[in-house]
Amino acid sequence: MDVKTTLKNMANTMKLAKKSDKEDYMQHLRLVLLGVGAIGAIGFIIQFVFSVFR
Repeated sequence: MDVKTTLKNMANTMKLAKKSDKEDYMQHLRLVLLGVGAIGAIGFIIQFVFSVFR
């Protein structure tokens, strides 16, 4: 691929991309925070279980 084609493809991608509205952003934020919280809770439970049975 040459540079010109790559830049043209990048420009076309940016033209097609749209900015998320606030509702979509808040929904994604909630899902991401829920996932981070779930992973943290699982890690805490595992650490707690291994510290109790030590």
